[in-house]
Amino acid sequence: MSDAHGPAPDRLDPAALGVPALGERATLVQFSTAFCQPCRATRAVLADVAALVPGVLHVEVDAESHLDLVRAVGVRATPTTLVLDASGNVVVRAAGAPRRPDVIAALGAAIGD
Repeated sequence: MSDAHGPAPDRLDPAALGVPALGERATLVQFSTAFCQPCRATRAVLADVAALVPGVLHVEVDAESHLDLVRAVGVRATPTTLVLDASGNVVVRAAGAPRRPDVIAALGAAIGD
């Protein structure tokens, strides 16, 4: 997963993402827009990886409906993916459609396995 441009906060909490809790081990946060073709591919990859790795949550954020969060996080393109550790710390930030092996490697960094 390659780094995106723009500053990202060091940590995100569940309320900012509109979920009751983060993943027990890690959270994959995807910023998408409705007509973004690569966002569909990203959704499939992230959902698949989250289903395979216990304790990992995939959260998709509609960038158009959450402009304050998009600005705070510094999202400049969709899809943008943030990989959070169990505490909500941003471990990896990437723009574009990720490849499954890259997502798994990023999760390894977040989980520490």
